[in-house]
Amino acid sequence: MKIETVAIVGLGALGILYGHHFTKAVGKDRVRIVVNKERMARYREQGISFNGEPCDFQYVDETDASLVPADLVILAVKGTQLDEAIETARNQVGPATTIISVLNGISSEEVIGAAFGGEKVVHCVAQGMDALRTGNDVKSVHIGELRIGIDTPEKQDRLDAVAAFFEETALPHVVEADILHRMWAKFMLNVGVNQVLMVKEGTFQDIHKEGPNRELMIAAMREVLPIAQKEGVNLTETDLENDLRIIDGLTPLGMPSMRQDGIAKRPSEVELFSGTILKKAKKYGLPAPTNQYLYDQVQAIEATY
Repeated sequence: MKIETVAIVGLGALGILYGHHFTKAVGKDRVRIVVNKERMARYREQGISFNGEPCDFQYVDETDASLVPADLVILAVKGTQLDEAIETARNQVGPATTIISVLNGISSEEVIGAAFGGEKVVHCVAQGMDALRTGNDVKSVHIGELRIGIDTPEKQDRLDAVAAFFEETALPHVVEADILHRMWAKFMLNVGVNQVLMVKEGTFQDIHKEGPNRELMIAAMREVLPIAQKEGVNLTETDLENDLRIIDGLTPLGMPSMRQDGIAKRPSEVELFSGTILKKAKKYGLPAPTNQYLYDQVQAIEATY
């Protein structure tokens, strides 16, 4: 199993980052940017750039069923666009296709697996990148890394193939022995940081200092621990403390994606965070009052758009 072709769905900051990286590494013939006709026309007319350098992308119409399915499909959309992205990807997926998702949260792999078969999904966490899209240009200094791993040993060949492709293209990555633990730890961080700063309309400095915002964030994160345990993931207070160390290292005047959504008045990924927590808390009969509060507050904010 060798990855020759990669198809990317979603041309936000991460889609452009990876599209540019892979195209430069292996040439546009091996990299497909899968879009609808309307977007294809717009991107071709207006152009896409990465750090000011025009991107020479191979665009593929999502309805084109004539191509051999891609060896690797990367879904690089926001949680609110996942269902649409799955349909966009459909003609790129065959029995041997491997799929990774760089979405936030812990639920996209399940949704993708339900659509295409769980055996095709290699789990992935994107972290450490600073890509920011403004108009049709992405600015980025740090490409970050992809943490990849599998939830069942039967997928080892697929994991090896993805890792080999990342080696070939010099994409920073780490193969995780326990990818689910890594995903839940990042999920717990996002549940706290993203939601609190959207609701409280703040920047990272507002959760660095002791006080009600930091307490609210920690309370939201702590509600993740018993749910993770019920899901068979050994997430503990030590992981929470590690997350807090990461949070305390974030640029004080920076802000997470949900706060940016609030400013831009666009739908946030709240369903990936407290939405997921509330569903799982109900399933296991566990309380999650802080996440219920944050969920309700975000709904109220979005109702004013």
